[in-house]
Amino acid sequence: MTVLILFACAAYCTGESSFAMKIVADSDNITEHPHDDNPRQYLCTVCDKRFTTKRSLTLHKQTHNVDKLYSYTQCEKRFTTQHYLRQHMNVHSSKYKCTECGKCFRSKEKLTIHRRSHSGEKPFECTVCTVCNKRFAVSHYLVLHNRIHSGEKPYKCPEWDMAFSQSQDLTTHMRVHTRDKPYKCSLCDKSFSTSSSLQRHKRYVHSNRRPYDCRYCGVQFTSSCQLKFHVYTHTGPKLYSCRHCSDCFTHYHTLKTHLLKSHLVHMSHLSEEI
Repeated sequence: MTVLILFACAAYCTGESSFAMKIVADSDNITEHPHDDNPRQYLCTVCDKRFTTKRSLTLHKQTHNVDKLYSYTQCEKRFTTQHYLRQHMNVHSSKYKCTECGKCFRSKEKLTIHRRSHSGEKPFECTVCTVCNKRFAVSHYLVLHNRIHSGEKPYKCPEWDMAFSQSQDLTTHMRVHTRDKPYKCSLCDKSFSTSSSLQRHKRYVHSNRRPYDCRYCGVQFTSSCQLKFHVYTHTGPKLYSCRHCSDCFTHYHTLKTHLLKSHLVHMSHLSEEI
């Protein structure tokens, strides 16, 4: 392993290109996002990324249809071209390092964009709508945003009459048809179609953290939605009254629970009581 690391590093320093190892393709490593500030007229129809030159687009397309041949032994990440591998090695060599937080990047353009997260600079302004006035730190985000105003939705679902402005939205939607659930919970055997669903599951089911407090009674909840639903019991109109006592409730289900627990009404008689 040490020999391979030295060989890869030596090739990087000398500009040689003989270090390569055939391995199995791994789709999780298709993470190239070369967004700089130049006009990008070459669009990848597979993943919605744009490039300034046709050669860059050609190189990028290889990430979708060939095995990843080049592996950096220090971290075992895999790449389709030596160009992408050399860019990745810049991360390990700290060639493009942020002086604010110490994070390293594969290119000068990536570092420039990252620095805007510290400075708050957003040089790309929406000019399509005079009311919008939204600004973005990356030009590609502006391109995606403009589709909201233009109504452009180039990514169509082959099953339903639906279209999306971004390829990732279509990918997520297609899981409705394929029933694919790639996000697996590490704490139980459940799987989810989106990352947000997984995070919500972990927060509701596996976490004891309840950061949302009711200002009226102090009861704590795991999510803001649960808190809003609960607060309504304090602030909303109490339309559901109990015929056995003077209690009134804002939610139908709360009255049902009250009847079952406080007046021992049987489930089969609930409809008669409400």
